[in-house]
Amino acid sequence: MELQKMNGHSREDGLLSPCRFDGLDALTEHEEFLPHKTGVKKETRFTDFEGKTSFGMSIFNLSNAIMGSGILGLAFAMSNTGIVLFLILLVSIAILSAYSIHLLLRSAGVVGIRAYEQLGNRAFGTPGKLVAACIITVHNIGAMSSYLFIVKSELPLVILAFLGKHENTGEWFMNGNYLIIIVSVLIILPLALMKRLGYLGYTSGFSLSCMVFFLISVIYKKFNILCPLDDRNTTLDYTNVNGTDNACEAKLFTVNSQTAYTIPILAFAFVCHPEVLPIYTELRDATKKRMQNVANVSILAMFVMYLITALFGYLTFYGNVESELLHTYSRVDTLDVLVLCVRVAVLVAVTLTVPVVLFPIRRALLQILFPEKPFNWFVHIGIAFCLIFVVNLLVIFVPSIRDIFGLIGATSAPCLIFILPGIFYIRIVPEDQEAFRSRPKIQAACFAALGVIFMIMSLSFIIIDWVTGASRSGGGH
Repeated sequence: MELQKMNGHSREDGLLSPCRFDGLDALTEHEEFLPHKTGVKKETRFTDFEGKTSFGMSIFNLSNAIMGSGILGLAFAMSNTGIVLFLILLVSIAILSAYSIHLLLRSAGVVGIRAYEQLGNRAFGTPGKLVAACIITVHNIGAMSSYLFIVKSELPLVILAFLGKHENTGEWFMNGNYLIIIVSVLIILPLALMKRLGYLGYTSGFSLSCMVFFLISVIYKKFNILCPLDDRNTTLDYTNVNGTDNACEAKLFTVNSQTAYTIPILAFAFVCHPEVLPIYTELRDATKKRMQNVANVSILAMFVMYLITALFGYLTFYGNVESELLHTYSRVDTLDVLVLCVRVAVLVAVTLTVPVVLFPIRRALLQILFPEKPFNWFVHIGIAFCLIFVVNLLVIFVPSIRDIFGLIGATSAPCLIFILPGIFYIRIVPEDQEAFRSRPKIQAACFAALGVIFMIMSLSFIIIDWVTGASRSGGGH
């Protein structure tokens, strides 16, 4: 999940994630993996470190890194593109993500580096390292915001269900804004103040299990929720969807003001690139081809999971699906036991995930702001408090999780998937191996340019949508 962005190579934080680096802690970013004789230059390779993680477990680890809250927005994306157009875009993003990982592995294989930011350092020096760290940090803040938005959206519904009520009667303890502050102060902040997270590093596995449970529930509910609904308690309006009267008819192609969010949502859902190199380092019998196979299988598995979730979610609610799919079910029956179980599981997972995401962000900020200072509790606590405060403000004032998916998916995601891997490849792979005008480097340059175009277009359409006020309301109000 997004929770492991930047922390895959951080054993210093004490995470017991599957991507630990036993035996590598003493290595600096400029050191090679094994010592060698003085005066003898030795090419650094990943195979210099003996990885212990199996092929299957590496697939699980990378799938964990890919899977995240973005899955909740895919049905909304399909409702604004149609099934065929969504499938074309999903296939395209998946293939481009696999190619992006190829560029990263190729670059890393040349210089023997095991971290995304260190590739930036090798390509452009300290500025490159800082830019890469800042982009990953922004992406992680977006991930934290999406998780807290789920708490804001779903926790009031859980309380409502436990009280046996069908409608929110306006009490303060059913206000999502108050609830995220309470959860942040009582649960997230204390965990974030710990010097080491320990067992919370396993949260990613639990989160993936919750998302699988969510997928199964979405499939099951498709055959239990009829269109149009006869239940008089529903707040769904099937009389006029997207300007047509075919409310219960699936559309193959459609374009509207919300279509601009589709590619950013898909890009957000496939970002896993900061974890690729740490997982590569830990892979048993590591070779570029073997790691590429790990990436291909993981992306394929997530592609299937994403497609099924989007398809069944869309075919359940059609044009009425909200930007956060799970919230849409509350408009059918707030007391549904299965949906309640899914909500509780997802809430526990995302709540425990937020402090895990916060740790690598703080570590990056410490490297940027205080690179030479020893551990200081005042700075440790201050950064945690400021991060949680900022994220809470974002979640309170951002009207929809769609805006978080859209903004992060249109800024940090194209940088991590398209732009940085392309320019790293061009800068790092030496010209004696591949000439500057060779086909692979031209492809990498086009790939980076595609990311810039995608970023500019997506941001432009999203800003136009905000300015014109054409956005339809999403879940979580």
